[in-house]
Formats: sequence, structure tokens, C-alpha cells
Amino acid sequence: MADADDSREPFLPYLNPIARPRSGSWVSMDEAIGAIEDRARVFLAASAGTPVALSNALADAHGRFTRIDVVSGYLMTRPRLFEHAGAPFHFITTQASLAFKHLWDTGSVRVLPARYSDYSGLLAADGPMAPDVALIQVSSPGPNGRVSLGLSVGANVDAARSANLVIAQVNPRMPFTYGAGELEIGEIDLLVEHEEPVLEARPADTSNDPDVATIARLAAAEVPNGATIQFGVGAMPDAILGALSGHTGLSVHSGMLSDVCVELLEAGAISMTGKGFDDGVMIAAEVVSTPSMMAWIDRNPTVRMAPPAYSHGAAVLGRIPHFVAINSAVEIALDGSANSETASGRVMSGPGGAPDYAFGASVSSGGRFICALKSTASKGKISRIVPTIGPPDRVTLPAYLADRVVTEHGCASLRGLTQPERAVALRSVAAPHHREGLAHEIL
Repeated sequence: MADADDSREPFLPYLNPIARPRSGSWVSMDEAIGAIEDRARVFLAASAGTPVALSNALADAHGRFTRIDVVSGYLMTRPRLFEHAGAPFHFITTQASLAFKHLWDTGSVRVLPARYSDYSGLLAADGPMAPDVALIQVSSPGPNGRVSLGLSVGANVDAARSANLVIAQVNPRMPFTYGAGELEIGEIDLLVEHEEPVLEARPADTSNDPDVATIARLAAAEVPNGATIQFGVGAMPDAILGALSGHTGLSVHSGMLSDVCVELLEAGAISMTGKGFDDGVMIAAEVVSTPSMMAWIDRNPTVRMAPPAYSHGAAVLGRIPHFVAINSAVEIALDGSANSETASGRVMSGPGGAPDYAFGASVSSGGRFICALKSTASKGKISRIVPTIGPPDRVTLPAYLADRVVTEHGCASLRGLTQPERAVALRSVAAPHHREGLAHEIL
């Protein structure tokens, strides 16, 4: 890749075009919110990139509006906008989170099922979710005069390019990251300087769970040396990454980066020498916002932040040899299909990047998709290996993408197996006391 000053250039072909010329004006918070028109569709940057002060100011101005549609991804905290849900704020989310939990029955929030790679098209100027306004959070200007979307680039950068009006909260505490999230001042309409803590993620803790440790060891054994790895966020992916410390020659092309990536880099498991693809840097769309990670990633040329069409796009993933995707699921059916979104009909999440990475691994030369999960829930009462997935739950990953399923009872390698063979293999990694109940489902 190019030097840091030119680090966004390789991503430009994968970005939405900038909708129109911008003014690059520094204004007050009131002036910025005053520029939002009634009945606008407002994109609110999600994850660690949520501009809390801007969001609160919009909530405080609720009396000005008859209706505002707020589009967002994964929200880490409940915005004050929720206090006025339905009057005037209505919400559409592409990645449901616990922040929405108390709104599900109010009729004020809708879930838009979408793969992460869909975000660019959804938010394009001619897309179905084209934003009138984008509320984003950026770092202070760097030596090159640009600001950066920092920890959460992904969908935020495409919205910032597509929206008719872009309002940026400039927060000195937001780390500066290189890549697609770098923005010229002249690519933003209104800039409001406001310092506040960046939203922090809760660190995962698996230290007291022997089943997770077993799963991590078994999953790590399925990752070959020299692979390019992708992983989700949470206790299970972190445990699996930790189990890769003895590997060599690994690269990272993922939706997320976490503290464990730094540990693997320092342990020598991740190689930063160029391999001809991504040229020896870590690729991610977002960063887990722990204090240590925020300090490490600030102006770190080891990492390039990418837009969805690059971080998750099939055209890119298919060119990466030995691409290994590591994710989890709520449940796995005996045909190999997986549900990652709901539990007994309750919304837990959205499709996110799992469909993209499962497909990317399937078309990569030597690629693998590892789905790792504990075999039971509710203290062993509920099997997470199930006969079928049906309403009200959803199939997130179709059976044809199934590859390796790992539980604390072993690894079921499903690719190339017929339906009856898959059922036998999956029953073997179910909890022993649930296997009898699955036996009659084997055809």
C-alpha cells in the first residue's frame, strides 16, 4: 500500500462518490442542528463513532420537527433521541443491538436485514437508504490537514460521502486512523468542535470458562499457518485469537480489530511483511474501542481502515488466498444452516459481516469458514445444535456455506458432506445429553 499520506487512495474505487461540493465551515452546535430540515433522513454514525454531543443536540431540538427518520448501525449506547421515539424520531437499524431493547414493541424502530457489504449500496445517493444528513464524529486535523473517522469507518465513510449535508463533531479524543476514513475539511459541510470521551467497549472475559478454552484450541487447530484471518467480536473470537499465538505468518483482513490482534502481532504470529495482497498491513472497518486499543491505533501505519466494499466485498475477499473466517452463531441446524440474529424470536443482532465472510471463505483458494459456539445455552438446558431453523427465528447463513462447526465436543467438517452425513457430523459435536433428541432427525 501507499505511504500514510496517500493511504486512502487504494480504497477510492470502493467508495461512494461525494454527492456534491462541501463548504468546510466551522460552526456552533446550534448552527449545525439548525441546518437539518424537517422530515429528513438522518444517518447517525454507529459503534465507537457515534457523535454523542451532536445526537443529544438533535434530541434537544425535537420540538422543531414533525418527523425525522434516523438510520444507524450498531449502537453501543442508548442515545437521548430514544426519549422522543415516535415523536418525532423513528429509527431504522441495520445492526440491532441491546440499545434498542426497550423500543422493540413501540413501533418506532424497524430492522433492515443487511449484510455489511450491502451498506455502501444502501447508503449511496441513489440507494434506498440515501441519507439527507450524515452526523459523524472525526478526529482533530492531522499533519496532512485531514480529519479521520477514527475507530469506526465502515458504513460511516460511505454515508459521509453520499449525504446531502454532512455534519462532523470534531473530537480531539478520537484516534486518527489511516485509510478510507481520512476526510479533507472541504469534504465536510459543517464542523463542530466538541471534546468528549469516545464510547468504550466492554472487554471480553473468558478466563473462567473451560468450554470456551476448549473451543478456542479446537478452532485454532483449523487455521493453517500463513492464513489471512477474519474474526468477529466478543469472548469467543477473542479466545480463538488468543489460541493462535503459536501460529506463524498470519495476516489480518477483518471487520474488526481488537486488543488480541496487538498481542498476536507482538508474539510474532502476525507477519507484517508484504504478501502481495494488502501489502503487509492489517485491514479493518472498525476497531474495538478499549483504552489500550485506542492508544495503540492512533496514527499507527500498521492498520488501514477500509469501506464495506473492500473490507467485506466478495470481489476483494475472493482474491485473498487461504482466507479463514472465524465467527459464531446462536444456533446451527443439522443441515449446516446457521442463525446469528435471533433467539426464540428475540432480536439479538443483524446479519452483519457473517454472510460476507462465509461466502468469501468459500470462494478463496484454500479458504475456510469456522463457526464456533458452545453446544448448549441456559446452563445446558437448550441445545444450540438444532433439527431446523424456522420462524420466528431466521436463517442467517444458508446450508451451502457451511464448512467447519466447532463446539467443546469437537469439530464437524461439513464441506462436501451430504445432508445425512452432515446431520451425523453435527450430532457428534452436540452436547451428549441432547444427542438422542437429534437422532431421529437424521435422514
